[in-house]
Amino acid sequence: MSKYLYNDPTTKLNRRRLRKNVTDAEQKLWSILRSRRMAGLKFFRQYSVGPYILDFYCPERRLAIEVDGGQHANVYGQPHDAHRDSYLRELSIRVIRFWNNGVLQNIEGVRERIKEEAQKHS
Repeated sequence: MSKYLYNDPTTKLNRRRLRKNVTDAEQKLWSILRSRRMAGLKFFRQYSVGPYILDFYCPERRLAIEVDGGQHANVYGQPHDAHRDSYLRELSIRVIRFWNNGVLQNIEGVRERIKEEAQKHS
């Protein structure tokens, strides 16, 4: 177990690789989260917490945002996501998830959901 809870240096190359190989949905969501565009909040891409790398994370609100593809709907993905979400809840980090197609087809709805969730714990 690493002594680093946040952004463990041993995950740096993997986090960098994930940032370079972004999905269309992640890119679209990042366009509304970056540069404090979401309610003035600072979000990070591919931020590690413990053994997990989060798609997007806002430390100020302890809010993680995950953009999921089809692999998260199968019998292997669902238990992994449940375990991961439980781990993050123990650290008082809230997780909201969106499907790739939801981000691509309804970015305004996604924006509103994130804004609502961020305001709950302001």
